[in-house]
Amino acid sequence: MNIKISNSEKKIKGNIRITGSKSESNRLLLLQALYPQITIANLSNSDDSDVMQKALSSKEAVADIHHAGTAMRFLTAFFATREGRDVVLTGSKRMTERPIKILVDALRQLGAGITYTAAEGYPPLHIKGKKLEKNKVSMQANVSSQYISALLLIAPKLENGLELTLEGKITSVPYIKMTLALLGEIGVVSSFEGNVIRVSPKPEIDPVTLTVESDWSSASYFYSIAALCDEGTEIKLSAYKASSLQGDSVLAELYRAFGVHTGFEDNTITLTKTHAAPERTISFDLSNAPDIAQTIAVTCFGMGVGCHLTGLHTLKIKETDRLEALYTELHKLGADIRVTDAELFLEPSETIHENVAIPTYNDHRMAMAFAPLGLKVPLIIEEAEVVSKSYPDFWKDMEKLHFQVTPV
Repeated sequence: MNIKISNSEKKIKGNIRITGSKSESNRLLLLQALYPQITIANLSNSDDSDVMQKALSSKEAVADIHHAGTAMRFLTAFFATREGRDVVLTGSKRMTERPIKILVDALRQLGAGITYTAAEGYPPLHIKGKKLEKNKVSMQANVSSQYISALLLIAPKLENGLELTLEGKITSVPYIKMTLALLGEIGVVSSFEGNVIRVSPKPEIDPVTLTVESDWSSASYFYSIAALCDEGTEIKLSAYKASSLQGDSVLAELYRAFGVHTGFEDNTITLTKTHAAPERTISFDLSNAPDIAQTIAVTCFGMGVGCHLTGLHTLKIKETDRLEALYTELHKLGADIRVTDAELFLEPSETIHENVAIPTYNDHRMAMAFAPLGLKVPLIIEEAEVVSKSYPDFWKDMEKLHFQVTPV
């Protein structure tokens, strides 16, 4: 389904409730499969979390996780520990192009039985579950943090726990700390000192209910809306907390540069546009929050602000090559933009082309990151249903803020 989106309002007020974090939900779903004593509240209603649930409960010989990269990484580790389980883990065409060798090599160090059924280093994977008795492993640190989290999530169920040595600069540290914090909430003892993470074994836990915080990545699109509107705009989002485990909660700090203030009260955040962006060019290192790079780049373009974004090397192996996709689509809209393998450079611009069609590349974040530009010009979002991967109610919530969302 293609849609046309626009909004002529300059000042917006509204209240939005956002579903539970996909990142937290998928971690807790895996832990729940390991420890059935866990009850989860405010679980994400995203496609990715639905796929994760179905794969964890399925007894079929093939598990197809479609576009769900988190599920691919986490389930690779999970199935490797399931003694007697024999499963082929596969996904969409794009998933078979996304590397997984670093995680497979690490699991093999622990004794896992994993082979590739097609291209070396890429899904599909044939996994023969077994008891993993080794407990020391090393892994490159400058790759997706999901590889690291996959190992940490299974670690407390390993007989001897896990000692993980990370080699090089560590990427997306907040996501690693999120995983360790969630382990701590079920009583697992761990440490993260220098480049070494240790997780103690925890065969059993007491019954516990864990509530998933709403998704900060999803909140980013409303930060963008607030930034693109006039002073006096006020958008309330729930349910969030100031002491979040999610790396993308850095939005509250970063969007100050765009004149957006974040207030916290009773698990609700209020985004208030207080002043125009004071700088002509903004620089951010997004090594710890790469998923909000698309939103920030589009916000800058919509405001006529330049930006230099670094720490983006993991974007090339996401649902699409997000750097190239950003370059292509922003250029069509009139941007003066340049990208490398890890950086994005955008020059200040005063022109935005109208009624441009934005392909979404099977990437939910492309659809949602570009949607706020409807405040500046009408534009078309192709295959808009892709948002269901992480935020199925996104277009309904945009309509609550008076965006016109029309099928074309």
